[in-house]
Amino acid sequence: MSLLVVGSAFAADRAHNALTEHVRAANDRFKDVSVAVSEGYAPIPCASGIDGGAMGIHYVNAKLIGDGVDIKQPQAVMYEPKPDGKMELVAVEYITSKGPASLQGHLFNFNGAPNRYGLGPFYELHVWAWKANPHGTFADMNPMVSCEHTSMK
Repeated sequence: MSLLVVGSAFAADRAHNALTEHVRAANDRFKDVSVAVSEGYAPIPCASGIDGGAMGIHYVNAKLIGDGVDIKQPQAVMYEPKPDGKMELVAVEYITSKGPASLQGHLFNFNGAPNRYGLGPFYELHVWAWKANPHGTFADMNPMVSCEHTSMK
């Protein structure tokens, strides 16, 4: 492997870790789901993937969905329901109707309309800042997350 490739991989990994750390620091308050509720977030049913894994239960603040994003105010906060009924913070999702969009150099994914969310076309970026995702920090579904223990199936 050339030194240039190793350097590029190191720089990309550093950028990925920097964003994850910024997201975690800006949103750790959401570890307590009651904070999300007090800030205007409401739950939607747990989202599972057809190939396994899940995104968890999204607590969405529809008032924040628009043209921009603020790292401290994600449009959705994602929780995994646990066997004891508690909700574990696993990720956040940034959503904007204006694009192409990026957050600290990470490009958002485009979702056309119609879509399963009933929204117009939008751009989104998941950041798995509290639970590792073998598919990548910015992947939609996480095979390590389950909807098994939710009452909102």
